[in-house]
Amino acid sequence: MTELTWITLLPPFIAIGLALFTRQVYLALFAGIWLGYYLLNQSGVLPSLAEALDGVLAVLASPGDARVVMFTLVIGAFIVTLERCGAVSGFVQFLDRSRWVTNGKRAQWMAWLVGIIIFIESNITVLVAGTVSRPLFDRFKVSREKLAYIIDSTSAPICMLIPLNAWGAFNLGLLQGLDVTDPLKVLLASIPLNIYAITAVAMTAFAISRNYNPGPMAAAEARTVEDAKDGLDIPSAIGERKHVKPRLMNMLLPVLTLILAMPIGLWITGDGHIFSGSGSTSVLWASLAALTVVSVLVMIQRSMTLDELSHTWMEGAGRMLPLAIILVLALALGSVSKTLGTGDYVAGMVGDSIPAALLPLAIFLVSGVIAFSVGSSWGTFSIMLPIAVPVATAMNVDPTLFVAAVLSGGVFGDHASPISDTTIVSSLAAGTEHIDHVRTQLPYALRAGAISAVGFVLLGFFLL
Repeated sequence: MTELTWITLLPPFIAIGLALFTRQVYLALFAGIWLGYYLLNQSGVLPSLAEALDGVLAVLASPGDARVVMFTLVIGAFIVTLERCGAVSGFVQFLDRSRWVTNGKRAQWMAWLVGIIIFIESNITVLVAGTVSRPLFDRFKVSREKLAYIIDSTSAPICMLIPLNAWGAFNLGLLQGLDVTDPLKVLLASIPLNIYAITAVAMTAFAISRNYNPGPMAAAEARTVEDAKDGLDIPSAIGERKHVKPRLMNMLLPVLTLILAMPIGLWITGDGHIFSGSGSTSVLWASLAALTVVSVLVMIQRSMTLDELSHTWMEGAGRMLPLAIILVLALALGSVSKTLGTGDYVAGMVGDSIPAALLPLAIFLVSGVIAFSVGSSWGTFSIMLPIAVPVATAMNVDPTLFVAAVLSGGVFGDHASPISDTTIVSSLAAGTEHIDHVRTQLPYALRAGAISAVGFVLLGFFLL
C-alpha cells in the first residue's frame, strides 16, 4: 500500500471505536492490528490474521521493548512483596506515632502527602492513603467523600509526574516502540507540560487549604458534620500477612533503592551522561535492585520462606500481566500504523481541518473521552500515542507537547470515569459509596479539565 488515503486511519479508529463500544481494550487493539495488516498486504482475512500474530510477537524481538515488558512484571512482583512483608503497616504505624494530625485539615494534608510520597503504583497509593487516613477523617468528622477525592487525585496524577514506576515504564515502552528519538528525554520533558496532572494535584491542595467544597461535596461535608455516618467495613485491602511484624525499614530501603538506582543506571548506560542512558535498561535494573533489597530483608527477618517468597513474586508478576499484554499490543498497533503512514496522512490533513496550534487541545479532548468511556488511562495511552507521535513526526515538530496532551487527557478521563479501577479502589479505600465518590469528585475533575484545555490551547500557539 503506497498511496496515503483515509483508509490509513481505519486501524487506530477501529481500535478506538471498539474500545469505546466494548470496553475491551485487548480485543480492540488486536482488531486494529489485524485490520492494519489486512490493508497493508491485501493478503486476505486469514493470512492477515497470521501476519497480525507475527507482528505482535515481533514486538518482543526488540531488546528495548522486551526489557520494558519484563520491568512491568518485576514491578508487580515488587509491589506484592511490599504488601506481604509488613512494609505498609510499618509506614502506617510510623505516621500514627508521629501524632502530627490534630484536626480535620491536618488529616486532609496527611492524606495528600501520603498520596505524593507513595508514587510506586496508583492503587497502592490510594490503599495506603485510605487505610492511614480513614480513621482520622472519621474522628475529626471530615467526609469520606473528601478522603476519596484526595487520594484519587494524588494517585494517577502523581504516578505521571514521578514516573519511576510501571506508569513511566509503560509510556517509555510505547515511545520507544514508536521510534521516538531519546524517548526518556521526551517523557521527562512532557512532565512540566502535563497540565491536568499538575492541576489536579494543585487543586486538591487548594481545596484542602481553602476548604473548597463545590456542589455535592459541600452537601457531603455538611452531612458528615451533622451526623458522622457509618461507612463500609473494608478488610485489609493492603493484603499483608497477619503474622508479619510491621517494619518501616521494609518500606524505606526498597523505595529509596528504586529511586536511586534509576539515575545510576542511566549514568552507567550513558557512559557518564544521564540523558544518553538507556531508559528501558535503567528502569529494569532499578526494579530488580528494589526487588532484591526487599527480598533480602524478608529472608533476613525470616518472615517468609524462599518458597513463599518465590510464589509472591509470581503472584505479583501475574497481576501485571494484563498491562504487559496491553503494552505489547499497543506497540504492534503503532508499528503497523507507522508502516501504513497514518501519521503522515493525518499531518497532511491538519492545514485543511484543524490548525496545528489546536492539535494539542484536540488530542487532549479525544484522549479524555476515550479514557472516560473505557475507564483505562493505560488503554488510552496505548491507542492515542501511536496516533499522536507519528503526527508530530510527520509535521517535523517535537513530539513532547503531543505526548503531554495524550497523557493529560488519559489521566483526566480516568479520573472522571465511574468505571475506572482507580476510582473504584478509591471508593473502597475511603469506605464511601462509589456513586457518592463519583458525584463529589466530578466538579473538581471538570474544573481541572477546563483549565487544562485552556492551557493546551496556549501551549499550542506558543510552541507550535
